[in-house]
Amino acid sequence: MTRIGAIFNPYTHSPEEFLPGVRAAERAGVEEVWIWEDCFRTSGFAAAAAALASTERLRIGIGIAPMPLRNVALTAMEIATLERLFPGRLLPGLGHGVLDWMGQVHARVASPLTLMREYLPALRGLLAGDEVSTEGRYVSLDAVRLDYPPATVPRVYAAAEGPKTLRLAGAVADGVVLDSKHTVDEVAHAVAAVREGRRESGRGGEPDVVAYVVAAFGADAESRVRTDLSEISDPLERAVHGDPARVAEGVARFAAAGVDDVVLLPLSRQDPAEFSAATAEVARLIAAV
Repeated sequence: MTRIGAIFNPYTHSPEEFLPGVRAAERAGVEEVWIWEDCFRTSGFAAAAAALASTERLRIGIGIAPMPLRNVALTAMEIATLERLFPGRLLPGLGHGVLDWMGQVHARVASPLTLMREYLPALRGLLAGDEVSTEGRYVSLDAVRLDYPPATVPRVYAAAEGPKTLRLAGAVADGVVLDSKHTVDEVAHAVAAVREGRRESGRGGEPDVVAYVVAAFGADAESRVRTDLSEISDPLERAVHGDPARVAEGVARFAAAGVDDVVLLPLSRQDPAEFSAATAEVARLIAAV
């Protein structure tokens, strides 16, 4: 069954609005809230910890935190600690990071694909409780093992955009996060590339595909989508909009393209409680089909 989540947008809401927002999401019946770590706004892991401690059932996705900013052992410690404290509720995601931002902090790597290829297998090994030794271009570990690995290893997601990264993410991650503003057909091509990468890796199983989808609710939803996506072509094909029933129809099209988890993104500033209530209604409609 397709999962439905919502995004807390750090561009339209301040950190002080975050905890009231996630509490409102849980009250409304939303199952997942996703956050991201864009430089230089808010910390993904600090926000996730606060949200998990402030709610009881809500899953929190980090989609994504930039790999170049963190040693892989530190990332493993962060994920393992949160997973042990709040079992089954963290959905951690990593990515290249915006290259310009990584350059600003002198963390930009020459080959982001090599970094992902080295980083994610090492991270997954550490979370599995393995002793990991590796000597790579960017990731080097000498007999590192977590003292407190999680009892159940969470899925590790990777953000991916281009064909090479999509295939690599399918090969080395447990799931993939697709960015917003894509049409259903574009998402379907991305899903195919992710699955191809998994098949080529020989790992077996299917990667979990998360897609951010721009959403607007209400009578003026169409006009807000046109405004929010005015810089790109075919804006109405790159968003879902209208009342919850119409949004659910749009979500179903993304699900049919192979998306396992459709996460709704408000681009304009909207009341978080109202957006959560509408998102929860979309999830109920999808579940009833």
